[in-house]
Amino acid sequence: MVHMALAADSSTVNGWISDSQCAAKGAAEGHAACTQKCIAKGAKMVVVTDSDKKILTVDNPDALKGHEGHHVRPSPDRSPANSIHVESAKML
Repeated sequence: MVHMALAADSSTVNGWISDSQCAAKGAAEGHAACTQKCIAKGAKMVVVTDSDKKILTVDNPDALKGHEGHHVRPSPDRSPANSIHVESAKML
């Protein structure tokens, strides 16, 4: 189980683990290998929200290592800087 904390928003968010290079284009099933490759080349890990395709940079990507390309439900806590601190996330 993987839950994520986003700082300052009280609603539940569902989203895809992607990378900053592909972002919303990589927010779909089947993009795990591409996401892993882009992150290995220096792209940042991001969560692309389902509802509005907002891109949230993961500020502690080690917490989601192995979940690249997965659809997850983060715990609420969005920061003003459009980033996310991950405590855990539930796979969807």
